[in-house]
Amino acid sequence: MTQEDGELDSLVRKRIRALRVAQGWSLEELAGRAKVSQSTLSRIENGQRRLALDQLVVLARALDTSLDQLVETATDDVISSPTIDRASGAMRWPVQADPGMSVVRQRMTSPAPDSPSSLRAHPGREWLVVISGTATLLLGNRRFRVETNQAAEFPTMLPHAIGAEGGPCEIIGIFDRDARRGHQRRQDVEKAGSST
Repeated sequence: MTQEDGELDSLVRKRIRALRVAQGWSLEELAGRAKVSQSTLSRIENGQRRLALDQLVVLARALDTSLDQLVETATDDVISSPTIDRASGAMRWPVQADPGMSVVRQRMTSPAPDSPSSLRAHPGREWLVVISGTATLLLGNRRFRVETNQAAEFPTMLPHAIGAEGGPCEIIGIFDRDARRGHQRRQDVEKAGSST
């Protein structure tokens, strides 16, 4: 076994233990979920038993993660720089956790629209954090005031819109793959409409 293999082996064992502890599970609880003996699981975590692919698959499933996430190697890509959308000024950062996720930092100056026809719905889920100012979040018939350091999470199948309240605000939005696609389609339609 090379040094690199040994480091990966150790990392996987630490991940198994950390995921178990994060769930608040004892060795006995995870062993039961994975259908392995408690002593086998203990020896896997402590490096006294060889890691077998079939057991890693079962443990990943029991820990509600994927085999890829359990065995992925550490990356040196800790810091990333944003790309800037020149048209809107929005900054976007890639998210390593899920290739479909997207992070956008946006400065908003316009208030949320008053017209229900301005609300948009599309598949997905969205999270936002207000980093300065106050935002208004419209969800269906409800209006929410989201202040600095507050966050909101909602399914984007609810008709929604976001705007500034009482002056500019800055938000960081996190979109899952479907929500990102919904926003991208809307931007494409708006660009096509403004170019005609």
